[in-house]
Order: sequence, then structure tokens, then C-alpha cells
Amino acid sequence: MDKCKSINTPFSTSCRLDHDVAGNPGDETKYRGLIGSLLYLTTSRPDIMFVVFMWARFQSAPKESHFNAAKRILKYLQGTKDVGLWYLGNVSLCLTGYSNLDFAGCKIDRKSTSGTCHLLGSSLISWQCKK
Repeated sequence: MDKCKSINTPFSTSCRLDHDVAGNPGDETKYRGLIGSLLYLTTSRPDIMFVVFMWARFQSAPKESHFNAAKRILKYLQGTKDVGLWYLGNVSLCLTGYSNLDFAGCKIDRKSTSGTCHLLGSSLISWQCKK
């Protein structure tokens, strides 16, 4: 995937998360290796945290559709190699918080997903995503 075409987002809004019962089975070892590597990368790239945790739910029986969707994250990373956490020295210490919630947005179990982030000045200091 070194020479793949980059994309602007790690997840498509038209893609629906489901078990894909009728899909072709994928290689569990490759899928788990990919998800494991992406989970490690989330420590410095919180922009992919939500989508990586969504696809990590399917490690027990991944289908080809899950693997193809997870490859989209790699295409996103290809185009955003210079993105990461950045903390500036002389900024105001104004604490700002944001939150978001989708009500029963999971197609599988009808649970909600919420997320929050907190900024000190213009620097991200904490974030959370919870189903």
C-alpha cells in the first residue's frame, strides 16, 4: 500500500457497519495484524481512533468487506503523514470542551456512540470515544 492513492477521510459516510453475514471470509491473521498496528498508531493519531475501534469489533470473524474498509484507513494515512499532535508554547490557557452523540446509531445493537474532546488553548489535551 506504499504507492496507493490517498483519500481525505478515514471512513466513508455511506459505509454501514454490520457483520456482513453473506460476505466472503477474510484472512483473520492479516486483519488482526492490520488492526493491531492501527491501534498502536492511535496514540499519536487521535483522528483515526474512532474508525479503528469500530473496525476492531470484527476481529473474530472478519469478512473481505471489513478488510477493504480497513484499508481505507491506510489510504487516509498515506495522504496525511504530516498530521499529528502539536503543542505550542505561548498560547492562552482557555479550556474548551466539545461533545457529540448519535442516538442509537449502531446498526447492530442500536447503542449510541458518544465522543468528547478538550482543548487547552489550541492544543488537544484529552479525548474520549465510547459506545
